[in-house]
Amino acid sequence: MKKKNTDDMSYPYFPHTGDDIAGMLGRIGAKSLDDLYADVPSEVLYNGDYDLPDAMPEMEVRRYFDSLDRKNRRLTVFGGCGAYDHYSPAVIPALISRAEFLTAYTPYQAEISQGTLRYIFEFQTMMAELTGMDCANASMYDGATSAAEAMLMAKAATRKKNRVLVSGAMPGNVIEVVATYMKYHGVEMTVTPLDNGATDIAAIVKELQVGDVAGALVPGVNRYGIIEDLTGLADAVHGTKALLAVYSDPSALAVLKTPGEWGADIACGDAQTLGIPLNFGGPYVGFLACRKELVRKLPGRIVGATTDIDGRRAFVLTLQAREQHIRREKATSNICSNQSLMALYVTVYLSLMGKEGMKRVNGLSYGGAHYLHKQLLATGKFSEAFGGRPFLKEFTLRTPLPAGKLHAALADGGYLAAMPMGGDLVSFCVTEKRTREEIDSMVELIKKIEL
Repeated sequence: MKKKNTDDMSYPYFPHTGDDIAGMLGRIGAKSLDDLYADVPSEVLYNGDYDLPDAMPEMEVRRYFDSLDRKNRRLTVFGGCGAYDHYSPAVIPALISRAEFLTAYTPYQAEISQGTLRYIFEFQTMMAELTGMDCANASMYDGATSAAEAMLMAKAATRKKNRVLVSGAMPGNVIEVVATYMKYHGVEMTVTPLDNGATDIAAIVKELQVGDVAGALVPGVNRYGIIEDLTGLADAVHGTKALLAVYSDPSALAVLKTPGEWGADIACGDAQTLGIPLNFGGPYVGFLACRKELVRKLPGRIVGATTDIDGRRAFVLTLQAREQHIRREKATSNICSNQSLMALYVTVYLSLMGKEGMKRVNGLSYGGAHYLHKQLLATGKFSEAFGGRPFLKEFTLRTPLPAGKLHAALADGGYLAAMPMGGDLVSFCVTEKRTREEIDSMVELIKKIEL
C-alpha cells in the first residue's frame, strides 16, 4: 500500500468524512491536514512509501501473521537485566480478561466502580506490606518512571533543595529516565560511583556533606544482581534532612530486607516480577510507596476503604493530591491515570502465591542461580566479577570470550543468556521456571563454544 496524501479520504477505516475534516480545518484556520504538522521539522517527517501489503481478506491476514509467527525463535530465558521470566499462573489471564476489569477506566464514580476500587485497594495494601512502607499508590507506568517520581517527591518534600543523588549501581535505563525527568524539572542529578560492583556508600555520604541534596536513590538488588548492604545509609541521608528512596525487585522482598527495614522514606520499582509475562517488552507496572508523612506528595490516586450509608464496606478514591486534573497549577507530576490492568495482574498473582508461595519462588530461583553460577565457573571460561558478593537469582561474571559473540552464539543455540554488561562482563539469571536439565544443557553448549 502506497502512502497517500493526508487529504485523500480513500482510507476505508477513517471514521470522519471529507466534510467532517473540512469543517474542522475551517474552524482552526488550517488549509490541509498537513498544516497540522507544520511545526515538525521536515527532515524527521517520513515521505516514502510504507512497506505494507495490499488489503486482503481476514483468513489471508491470519495466514500472513501465522507465517510471521513461525519465524520467531523460542528461546529458553537465562537473561534478566530488568525483565524476568517468572511463571505466570494460567488463572491470571482468565480473571483479568473479565469485561468488568478489562474495560475499566478511572473509577471516579465509586458507586459503579466497586470492583475496580477494591482490587486497587488490595494492590496498594499488598505493595505496602511487601515494601515495609505505610502507604502505596496505584500505580506507575513502569519502574523507571516510579524512580523518577520518587526523586520528584524528595524534591517537593524538601522544597528548597535542588539536587538528587543516584547510585551508579542502578539499572542503566532507570538512570537515563531519572536524568531526563530531572533535567526538565531543573533539578541537578549526580550519579555516584561504584565500589566493587555495588553502591559506594562513602561516596554518597561525601556528596551529602556538599549540601543541597533533596534525596538519594539506591538499589536493593543492583544492576549486576548483587544484594546491596545499605547499613547506615538512612541515618546519613536523614542527618542532612534529605530523603532515601530504595529501588527494589518486589518479588525478592519476600526474602530480603525491605526498604522500610533499611529506613527508607520511599520505595519504588517495577512489579513485572510479580507474574507479569515478558510480552516482548511490556506493558509493565511501577509501584511507589512511602512513609505516611509523605502521602500527599505521592503522584496518582490512593483508594481507601470506608462504609456506605447502610454500614457495608465500600471503597472510594481517598486522595488525589498531586493529580494534574485536580490541582493543575500545583501539580508536580504528569501521572493522572494508572496501570490498572497490570496492577490487577499483580494483585491476582500475590493473592494466589501468598507469603509461602513467594518464598518458594525465591528459593527455587536462588538454588538454580547458584547451581548455574558454580557450573559456569567450573568450565574455566568465567571468573568472579566482584569477589563473590551475595546474589539471589541474577549474577554477573567475567569472561575472556567476546561478550557480544557469546550472547549471539547462545541465542543460535536456543538460549537468551550471557547478557552483555560492558567490557568483559556478562549477566545470567535463573528463575523458578528453569529446570536442572535446561541449566546443564546450556552449560554443555557453552563448553563447546570457541570464539
